[in-house]
Amino acid sequence: MTESGQKKLPIFAFFIALIVKIFFLLTHHIQEDAFITWRVAQNLMDYGVMGFNGVTKISSSTTHLYVFVSYFFNLIFGKENFIEPLMIFNSILFTIGSVLLSHLFFKDNKNKAIFIVLFGLLPPSIKISILGMEYGILFFLEMALLYYGFKKEKKWAVLLLPALIMFTRIDTVIFLGITFLVDLIWTKKIRWNYIFGGIIALAVSLTFNWFYFGEVVNNTIVAKKLRYDGNFTLKQNWDYFNLNYGNFWGMIKLPNDFNPFTIIIAIFELLCFIYLVRKRNNRNFFLWIIFVFGWVKQIIFLSQKSLFDWYYWVPQILLFVPVIIFILEIKEKRNLWLSLFAVFYIVPMLAFQAVHSIATGNGEWNYRRHIGLYLDIYEKDKNQWILLEPAGYVPYFSHLKTIDEVGLVDKDIQNEIVKDKDNYWLNTVKKRDPKYLLSYKNLFTEKDSSFYHENYKLIKEFRIKDHLQSQNPLLEKIYRLKPSGTDYNLYEKIRK
Repeated sequence: MTESGQKKLPIFAFFIALIVKIFFLLTHHIQEDAFITWRVAQNLMDYGVMGFNGVTKISSSTTHLYVFVSYFFNLIFGKENFIEPLMIFNSILFTIGSVLLSHLFFKDNKNKAIFIVLFGLLPPSIKISILGMEYGILFFLEMALLYYGFKKEKKWAVLLLPALIMFTRIDTVIFLGITFLVDLIWTKKIRWNYIFGGIIALAVSLTFNWFYFGEVVNNTIVAKKLRYDGNFTLKQNWDYFNLNYGNFWGMIKLPNDFNPFTIIIAIFELLCFIYLVRKRNNRNFFLWIIFVFGWVKQIIFLSQKSLFDWYYWVPQILLFVPVIIFILEIKEKRNLWLSLFAVFYIVPMLAFQAVHSIATGNGEWNYRRHIGLYLDIYEKDKNQWILLEPAGYVPYFSHLKTIDEVGLVDKDIQNEIVKDKDNYWLNTVKKRDPKYLLSYKNLFTEKDSSFYHENYKLIKEFRIKDHLQSQNPLLEKIYRLKPSGTDYNLYEKIRK
């Protein structure tokens, strides 16, 4: 191949990886929380306020930067047509981030191209790109910081990018902190421009939260901590970790307490990392950053019992980078090993993600969205309230005022959790008097059934089994193989 052809290889790889991700958009696998962010963006359009229920300010979305990005996509494409362009934009940014990551570890364009494709086909890479959340932007910004700030040593990068990164998610202080510590140990000197960049990042995020929302930390973080916090003994914490680490440390989730794939992947990642860093190479600086960050973030979030998949996507793929580098740099029979790696790991992972996305897309887009659309037609007064969990699809498509069980979109329920955690749901219903209740329980058989019988009537049962049919036999088999969704009961207030 000519020299010009070699230079174009990463570009070709970029488009291959991007096309695969765009194909996954057809599954309609969109994360529930994306619709919270998009409703906040549309609330900003309609009321001029970052909130969820009209003029009330509340940081219902963990990501401020992505709210503004979503806002502009809504302005440009309209509320009915912005989702696909935004997800393509996310996919493009993630893929550019993977190109920057390849520049950190390879000089040979052929290796860069193969890396970009293999890295882009990993399940977390696909989920980051197409599930509608902020992680495509975040990954791009983090890789841009490493490439332009620490490889190219551009002052603007270490001053500006930390602020954008932290304004995307405040928990990125972990990534920024690990990068600082590794840089300090590696160079044995303080990079003052990066210090100033970190100060600017903290100042921007905390100042915005304080002056706009009247809080230091995002409401989403406070609400989740309050709702899911529990007093565990040391043994219970250890049992909890053993029960859950397997489905978050690895790349695939299995319906078991023990996930052997996680053990195998983690050991192989560690061995490849040790093998690579034993060699003297400037790229080891970046290997240490991504590997330490991957381990530290996952340990922190698992220790806090944060069992939401998206917290672990970026660490999962970064921890796997040493494996791909190791495979690409095998000297003897490299093509054989690369082929075996692709056939026995990458392709099965890709197939698993395809099945997962098709099934989950059916459960979310075809089923949960259907509940929201039903309510949108049933209730014309959009000032009516609904109490439910979660606060994504149904509120977004029903356009109703919303109280969620966790308190992400309505702070008042947090007060009820503090006062009486065991009975906060019933107390909220009595105090707020919402017209609709959407529950995965049968409220007429619960301990407070007499109250619900007297004040509410069941108007609709939503069952996931009713949404497992398809005219395509293959799709129906996938839907039935992995049913995705929760049964719900919809109750309406009895007006007396």
